[in-house]
Amino acid sequence: MRNSTCLSLLGVLTAATALAQTEPQKSPPLATATPPPSVQTAGKIPAEKSPPPPTSPVAQTQGEITTPTPEDKNAPPFDIANMDTSVKPSDDFFLYANGGWIKRTPIPPEYSRWGSFNQLIEKNNDALHNVAERATKEATATDPDVKKVGDYYASGMDEATVEVARAKPLADELKRIDGVKDRNDVLKEIAHLHTLGVTSLFGFTSGQDDKNSTMVIAQAYQGGLGMPDRDYYTKTDDASKKLRDQYVQHVTKMLTLLGEDPKAAGEHAKKILALETSLAQASRTKVELRDPQKNYNKMKTSALQALTPDFKWDAYFQESNLPDPGDLNVGQPDFFKGANKVFASTPVEVWKEYFRWHLVHATASELSADFVNENFNFYETTLRGTKQIKPRWKRVVASTDSSIGEALGKLYVADYFPPESKARMLDLVNNLRSALADRIKTLEWMDDATKEAALKKLAAFTVKIGYPDKWRDYSALQIDHGPFVLNAIRASMFDVHRELNKIGKPVDRSEWGMTPPTVNAYYNPKLNEIVFPAGILQPPFFNPKADDAINYGGIGAVIGHEMTHGFDDQGRQFDEVGNLRDWWTPESAAKFKERSGAIVKQYSEYEPLPGLHVNGELTQGENIADIGGVKIAYAALQKALAGKPQEKIDGFTPEQRFFLGFAQIWRSVQRDEDLKLMVNTNPHSPARYRVNGPLSDLVEFQKAFNLPDNCPMVRPAEKKVNIW
Repeated sequence: MRNSTCLSLLGVLTAATALAQTEPQKSPPLATATPPPSVQTAGKIPAEKSPPPPTSPVAQTQGEITTPTPEDKNAPPFDIANMDTSVKPSDDFFLYANGGWIKRTPIPPEYSRWGSFNQLIEKNNDALHNVAERATKEATATDPDVKKVGDYYASGMDEATVEVARAKPLADELKRIDGVKDRNDVLKEIAHLHTLGVTSLFGFTSGQDDKNSTMVIAQAYQGGLGMPDRDYYTKTDDASKKLRDQYVQHVTKMLTLLGEDPKAAGEHAKKILALETSLAQASRTKVELRDPQKNYNKMKTSALQALTPDFKWDAYFQESNLPDPGDLNVGQPDFFKGANKVFASTPVEVWKEYFRWHLVHATASELSADFVNENFNFYETTLRGTKQIKPRWKRVVASTDSSIGEALGKLYVADYFPPESKARMLDLVNNLRSALADRIKTLEWMDDATKEAALKKLAAFTVKIGYPDKWRDYSALQIDHGPFVLNAIRASMFDVHRELNKIGKPVDRSEWGMTPPTVNAYYNPKLNEIVFPAGILQPPFFNPKADDAINYGGIGAVIGHEMTHGFDDQGRQFDEVGNLRDWWTPESAAKFKERSGAIVKQYSEYEPLPGLHVNGELTQGENIADIGGVKIAYAALQKALAGKPQEKIDGFTPEQRFFLGFAQIWRSVQRDEDLKLMVNTNPHSPARYRVNGPLSDLVEFQKAFNLPDNCPMVRPAEKKVNIW
């Protein structure tokens, strides 16, 4: 669901490819602008629109592509060989639990980071590869989803045809852009590109009414940029200036590949940067976008017209096949005031170049190798430090998942998701829910009225596990063996139409915001639901053969993380049915803010690279969920262990294995460039602090490893932060 937002374990994600979860590519095919930020869902464990372990890091070479070795199916639930016992658990638990693995594990050249998520994603990719290859061989398949998966994948793997075609399949769209003559045409082209799912000036989609969660309304929100965030346009340090120069060079090369004279393309690229900079200057920061109250500005179209007098909304809606959108939410009114000025003052010829750029930017990954490689060079090598592009089959699998993910996912779960995993997960969820309820009842800082409302919300959580009960109907989507990029465009158009068709209708609470193979999880405050796709319900997160301690430290902490999102700084503002409503007493709200402020301060002290600190405000919700999630999972484990013999395994007690199991899900190595990008744009803290940060606040952790007071892994009592 490209336009849905939710709080995920990895980051705010669309239902794009699992490949892109922790290792986002430039964007999913035909990515739209940033999704409506009214609810930047908390909870996905990390990634941009955000994510195999070889127990051994040895790589196998296939041609020029280096791929990880297959997962060791006989690996223990927790492998003590991955530890570094030269590091004391009192000094750095992340390195103590994972340091051996980190020392011997290089980052594969096609990745900017490598860890537990990526390893599982690679395993899922192999499964999806098998599914897609099999579908291509069933040319006469009676199941239309099998045929669509097969045809889409086959068109992407037909490299020879893609190379010969280059950008020719975009000829009609480019001709349409060339025909733009005046500002009315500019308006129509903005609307048309939106129907393709292509970024242009701002974003427009559908979404739940934050204060009437039963209904879907139109949503307009800031967007229109080609770089990851508005700060990339506005910062004045030398590194940011250099990156903008590199961006101009990239845009120049892409326009040149479309056939423009290099000198003219360079001038056009500078004007595109200036246009986007004006939009960035009018945009809210990522921290400002975390406030759902400020992002809720419901108004009639007449009020939006008054806000943007030079923009003819009736014509825009007509071109979008949405003649009467009704009331809509304008996420960032000041942005639209600024966008109106940009719309009115920018010459038509500059708009045409901006359209050409964003069209090729959105479609680059489905075009010939020169476009693919140039796109990779900037968005992966420059921004993330990635050394080598992924092999074609992985990129095509990713595109298939992004474009028709539920069709692909239906085939995936039929072969790779055992029913018993769903039943075991339900037990774990119920145990975690019970532990959180106990915790709420005993909170010393929350008054009875707020506790009662919190328990009501917790009891109302919807739980989705594995895959949807009702699969998406793709019968109206045309997929064939024709040009790969046209299949991607039609899939994006199908998705945009499906989203806009919801406006003015009741909310369908059965829909999912991630595809089944996704290695992630999320909480959606507007639906008050926690969702765990089949893709993550595998080792090291969930292992049917593991002892309770490892599973509670892994998937248990993930479940607790998502549940806690319902009560973090954003999620707590929504009630049990998903309405943006203040159900807190002023006294309890003030005490929550005092504690959440302490978490902001704690994480702002962390310095992943010299001079680069974690943004405690941006990561606040995820840090709250990390701390609460592991605490609740530990409490649930204690209930599960009650009355059972507590034998040591590998010399560790169940309590110690719980924390080791928690640490192993975050084991990873990361390139500095990717780490910088993550700190600047991602609402999640770097992996090391997702382990050491929460554990340093927990007396349960200190007791389990018998750690002394005031050691690095034990925060002073007056600084310990526990909300949930």
